[in-house]
Amino acid sequence: MVFSQVLRRVRYAFISPLLNEAREQTHLLRSQHDFLRSQHDFLLSMKWATTVRELKNPLNRFGAKFFSQSDEDGITLEILRRLGLKNGTFLELGVGDGTENNTLVLLSIGWRGAWISGEELAFDPHINPRRLSYIKAWVSLENLNALVSQALGDIGVSDVDVLSVDLDGNDFYFTDALLKTLHPKLVIVEYNAKFPPPARWSIKYDPDFRWDGTDDYQGASLCSFCDLLAQFNYTLICCNAATGVNAFFVKNDSLSAFRDVPQDINNIFINRQYELPTRFGHDTSPKTIEQMLCGGDTG
Repeated sequence: MVFSQVLRRVRYAFISPLLNEAREQTHLLRSQHDFLRSQHDFLLSMKWATTVRELKNPLNRFGAKFFSQSDEDGITLEILRRLGLKNGTFLELGVGDGTENNTLVLLSIGWRGAWISGEELAFDPHINPRRLSYIKAWVSLENLNALVSQALGDIGVSDVDVLSVDLDGNDFYFTDALLKTLHPKLVIVEYNAKFPPPARWSIKYDPDFRWDGTDDYQGASLCSFCDLLAQFNYTLICCNAATGVNAFFVKNDSLSAFRDVPQDINNIFINRQYELPTRFGHDTSPKTIEQMLCGGDTG
């Protein structure tokens, strides 16, 4: 008993102060981290705003991040507003864990859609299969049509209003194949900004391609995508300003809604903004998405 009391006194006399100091240091470091992150985000937002003011494309002024990687959501919503689309369907290839992509914002406003990607989602995608169909699969040209047919069949449609392709590799070839059967009003593709206009470049098709994280060998140049989509009567109207990786195309018969958009590709192209992060602000909670899906069917 005496020995245990001695140990207790030693702990209170020496160890407890050290533990308290460690807790205080941890709290201080967290506070400093939160402060630096807030200042970092503020400076980035200021640079973003400055960049947008200097651009000649008015669509970039609508850029805003809700669930997308950066400013894609705001651009998408403005394009759909001009197209008169208040509700519809979407298909996205490459959605990460489901908490950050180009079509989650559409799900949040009542759209239905389908996702195809190779990752596990951070939430249960089968909560409301009439609102969202998810197929976990490695995509190739050999299985693309079957996967899309299954995914769209799950939500009871054969076509979509919005198509987004972001698989970090064979996107050029997948987009070509998809537009032979689908007729979306808006197409969003990830382009390789390492190759500015008039460069035309694409990786060679490889069903087993995996992006190694380099800037060069992935995807296709903006001009290559413009040439491809022109074959299906689509025209480039915007590239996102915050990161310079996503390009937006609409059908030629909808261009009357975008008369203020520059016709020169050099006034639309955005170089990759290496100094900006791919993630900023708070992460989306999987519970938020599950609540979206529980909100009821859209018909």
